[in-house]
Amino acid sequence: MRNPWHQITEHLIPLFRRRLSGVDALPQLAVLGLLSGIVTGGVILLFRLAIEWPLEHFLPGAGSESFEQLEWMTRGLLPLTGALGLGLMLHRLAIHDRKVGIVHIMERLNYHQGYISFRSAVVQFISGVATVVTGQSAGREGPAVHLGAAFSSLMGQWMRLPNNSIRTLVACGCAAAISASFNTPISGVIFAMEVVMMEYTIAGFTPIILAAVSAAIVTQAVYGPEPAFNVPALTMNSLLEIPWILVIAIIIGIAAAAFIQMVDTAGRHHHRPVLLRISVAGLLMVPFAILVPETMGIGYDTVNATINGELGLWILIGVGVAKLLVTSLTIGLGMPSGVIGPTLFMGATLGGAMGLVGSQIMPEQASSVGFYAMLGMGAMMGAVLQAPLAALLALLELTRNSHIILPAMLIITTSTLITSEAFGKKSLFLTILKSQGLSYQNSPVIQALRRVSVGAIMDRSIMRTERHLTVDEARKALKAEPKWLIVEGSNGPTALLPAVDLARYLEDTDQQVAEQEIELPDSVDLMEIPANRRDLAPVQYQATLEEALNEFEASNAEALYVQRHVAPMIQRVYGVVLKSDIESYYQYRRS
Repeated sequence: MRNPWHQITEHLIPLFRRRLSGVDALPQLAVLGLLSGIVTGGVILLFRLAIEWPLEHFLPGAGSESFEQLEWMTRGLLPLTGALGLGLMLHRLAIHDRKVGIVHIMERLNYHQGYISFRSAVVQFISGVATVVTGQSAGREGPAVHLGAAFSSLMGQWMRLPNNSIRTLVACGCAAAISASFNTPISGVIFAMEVVMMEYTIAGFTPIILAAVSAAIVTQAVYGPEPAFNVPALTMNSLLEIPWILVIAIIIGIAAAAFIQMVDTAGRHHHRPVLLRISVAGLLMVPFAILVPETMGIGYDTVNATINGELGLWILIGVGVAKLLVTSLTIGLGMPSGVIGPTLFMGATLGGAMGLVGSQIMPEQASSVGFYAMLGMGAMMGAVLQAPLAALLALLELTRNSHIILPAMLIITTSTLITSEAFGKKSLFLTILKSQGLSYQNSPVIQALRRVSVGAIMDRSIMRTERHLTVDEARKALKAEPKWLIVEGSNGPTALLPAVDLARYLEDTDQQVAEQEIELPDSVDLMEIPANRRDLAPVQYQATLEEALNEFEASNAEALYVQRHVAPMIQRVYGVVLKSDIESYYQYRRS
């Protein structure tokens, strides 16, 4: 007797997948969003533990970021040794297995429908931990986004979901990772849609929001409800500060453009051996580690000290410029470091320094150093990532202070415009993609086609049949009233035949038999009878409409049969898709 639970899942899971093929499967996507957030939250907890535990036990002093208290020789040797180890590890991997970070996630979304391998996640986990623990100028948020996206994608692959829902799961993982890292669920949602997916959809908001919230709950259960930084109460003292805020925005915009340019310039050596590039990056880190140890690791202790006004002007300028130089050069050379944390570090120190200058210029009107440090963080993040809304909401959630919204909107939009319009820079991630010879297609048509799988529009009224049939077999096939007949060949389906054409042929044959008193033919050759046959090519059930169009162009087929592996060497055909079906669907959804 069959297991009742097995019978239920046997029917419910295919129905779940079928609903996910379309663009309106909100209940199903909501469930996936919750699962993605819980899984990602757990993964990020493990990732943070893997970073913090060794640093807390082996660094002198309290906390996990006291690299400054190491002896100068240890500070110099640690990043160099770590870089050599990372270089050797990456050297032993295939080129496609070395790719990590947010850029890799965007590449997988654009070229591989969001499919990310488990090996990629393992490499990112190890390299992400190693870069921070060995004192590279690194952030943990970029690796965290990769891990969240990877494990969410793997969950979708394990459930054999359609590709459009796997893309949504990747976005859920990205949002959940940012939410879990900073305890900022709203900015996590906007980051996923503005930076990674580069689109806003109503159907996408619900699962991504649920993923961000559930991941935040998981991490709050361990680390508490406080945000990543200790931010005092901040407010703008006077409207007379507006001109100075605009000056800071210009400076931050220039710094962001310089950062992107240096990453791009260093990235032009990507054709050189990875061991050489990572070793050079480690060697470049040595003098910075010795002379400016604040640049080592994540550096959030320095950010907190800046926000609370504990550092002087020249220290802020020195560490800010040093962080910009060493981070851009090492990331450009291929160091698998995160970039979001260093971006916030640079913004905080440069903004704090400009705040101290402002307090000298207008001591009675100037706001606190922390106020300008937070504005600098938002401005640098918005300019480097070209994501002003994500930066604004991150600032709002980190400060939990609505009084900062007006000056934040001003400085973030201005710095973003300076970087993009005055210097012609795209976001850092798009710049790195371009340097690798890749692009990111985000036109409205492409995005619309990616949101739907072929399972949502395929015609299921089909029957598979052999090429040669007896007249009785042909009539029996038509009794099921299929719309299409898929003609089998020696290597699988070869042609698509409208069933009505076979019915017409049989009717004409019957009429000829009656009028001319001839015998019925022994067999019917479906490839010879008069019919509007179409050449066929296969497409997988999980494929999106974009993939289907690409298959039409690659194969020059006139129709696609939708198949899925149900067992080794066994393919089941579920339906057929014509090019006109895709065009009609898109026109219908747009109208």
